[in-house]
Amino acid sequence: MTEDMPVAARPAAPVGVELLEPAGIRLVETPAPSPPAGERAALDRIWEQAVRADPGLFDGPAVACTGLSPDGPDTLVLHWAPIGYRLFALRLVPGATTRVSSLYVAVVQPADDGRILVGRSAGSPTRPGRWCLPGGCAEPPPPGHPLDPCALRRHAARELAEETGVFTSPENLTRWLLVRGDHGNVGVLHLAPPRPARELTARHAELCAAHRSLGTEPELDRIALVASPAEAAALPGPRADHLAPVLHRLLGG
Repeated sequence: MTEDMPVAARPAAPVGVELLEPAGIRLVETPAPSPPAGERAALDRIWEQAVRADPGLFDGPAVACTGLSPDGPDTLVLHWAPIGYRLFALRLVPGATTRVSSLYVAVVQPADDGRILVGRSAGSPTRPGRWCLPGGCAEPPPPGHPLDPCALRRHAARELAEETGVFTSPENLTRWLLVRGDHGNVGVLHLAPPRPARELTARHAELCAAHRSLGTEPELDRIALVASPAEAAALPGPRADHLAPVLHRLLGG
């Protein structure tokens, strides 16, 4: 974020991740990124290899973040475009000039004892075993419907339920932070009401059992309740770039 951006922005570890606290956000649709022919051909080859390695991978609808810009003294415009998920594979094309950043939602779910729920991604084809907040890539709205803060809040509530088994009404989620980090990806983070720690662990255990009965894999194969950034850093495996700065902001340390 440039120094003259008129919203609160604070870099936090790891270096390159920004936490933004605008009073409001406005979403504006833009054209989708269009890579030149050579980059698209390389993208097709990489995508075909990825699908052969993981037949469950599919080119579903996704949303790219095409930019952030100020909109008055304390509001941001979040520019977005509907794309196919495969376009994110451009990041693997050596020397690609077309940048594709994702727009995602995530939920900060506190326990009643102040700890924060984090989960380990099981099904991610690109970053398996990565610890992160519950959430996922935003999806384009149905025809005739806007992609706006209310739609993002509904999507965040759905991701929380699908990944943890915890059902929270979208109206009970509060938009808290925007995070900009790896590849220019932008996350819209929502804060959920605290739940009893036992309930959080029980809901996820029930969700995992339901997946096992169907022969499927949960999106988060393990959760942990952490009381400090140090506890999150001690978890085995890689971590999403947003995790450390968000936990530092929430928990200190």
